[in-house]
Amino acid sequence: MRRHSSATPTAVLTASGVEASPIPFAPPSIGDAEVDAVVATLRSGWLTTGPQVAAFEKAFADYTGARHAVAVNSGTAALHLSLLAAGVGAGDEVITTPLTFCATANAIIHTGATPVFADVDASTFNLDPSRVEDAITPRTRALLPVHFGGRPAAMSAFESLARPRHLTLIEDAAHCVEGVSEGRKVGAIGDFTCFSFYATKNLTTGEGGMVTTDDAQTAAFIRTASLHGLSRAAWNRYAPGGKGDYDVLLAGFKYNMMDIQAALGLQQLARIGAMHARRAQIWAAYDRAFAQLPLRRPTAIAARDV
Repeated sequence: MRRHSSATPTAVLTASGVEASPIPFAPPSIGDAEVDAVVATLRSGWLTTGPQVAAFEKAFADYTGARHAVAVNSGTAALHLSLLAAGVGAGDEVITTPLTFCATANAIIHTGATPVFADVDASTFNLDPSRVEDAITPRTRALLPVHFGGRPAAMSAFESLARPRHLTLIEDAAHCVEGVSEGRKVGAIGDFTCFSFYATKNLTTGEGGMVTTDDAQTAAFIRTASLHGLSRAAWNRYAPGGKGDYDVLLAGFKYNMMDIQAALGLQQLARIGAMHARRAQIWAAYDRAFAQLPLRRPTAIAARDV
C-alpha cells in the first residue's frame, strides 16, 4: 500500500546534540484505493458535484444513522449553513465553548449573531452543561457543543437544556466522525451535526465537510444554499434525464463538495473502522508509556462512548 503524507518531519538537534525527528501532526492515511478512486474520477470527466458526492452522502447518512447528509467544502461551511438553517441571525446568541478552533465562533459571527462562551469540564475538556444553563438568556437561539479531541460530549444533558426551551442543538463534530455519545452515534442526535474532512481529520477528503440532519426541509435548504441558491445542481441538469434549466432561489454560497473529494471520502469511509482501531492501539501505547510518570493524563472514555 502506498502511503502519502502532507507533512515530512525535519530532523532537529536536541539540547544534548542528539538528532531527533519531531512527530508530524496527524498526517493523512492514504492508500492505493483512495489514489485509484481519485484517478478514476478524473478520467470520468465529471469533477465537480456529481455522482460521487451523491454516493458519499448516502454512505455517510447510512454510517451515522441520520436521515439526510449534505456534503460541503469544509466543516466551517457546515457550521455556517446549519446556523442559517436554524434561523440564527443578528441579535441572537449562540452558546458554545472557548476551547475549540476559531471556526466555531467565526461561523456564529458570520450569521450576525453573538457567540457566548461557557466554561468546559476540566476532566473531559468538553462544554459543561451546567455552565451552559447559567449562560442561557432570552436572546439564546442555539447551543453549539464541540466534541473536543474526538471525545463525545454528554448530549443528553444538552438535549435536556435545548428541547424545553425550543433551542436548536448544533454539534461541532469536526474531531468526532467515529463518535458514540451515551450509546448513540454522533451525527444522529442533535438537530444538525457538522463534520470536517480536512487533511488532519480522521476521515479526510483534503478539504471538505458534511451536515447531517433528520429534517428534510432544512437539508434541502442547506443543499440549495451551498450551491449559490440554485434550484438544480449541475449533476441534476446534465446527468441522463436531467433538465438544463434552473432558478436562483436565494443568495447562496459557493460551499459545494467536488466529486474528486467525495471519491476520496468514500474510500476513507470504507476504512474508518480499521483506522479507528489503529488509533486506539496508539492511544493505549501512550497510556501505558505514561502511566508511571507524574503527568495528568486524559480521563478514560466510557465504554458506552466507544
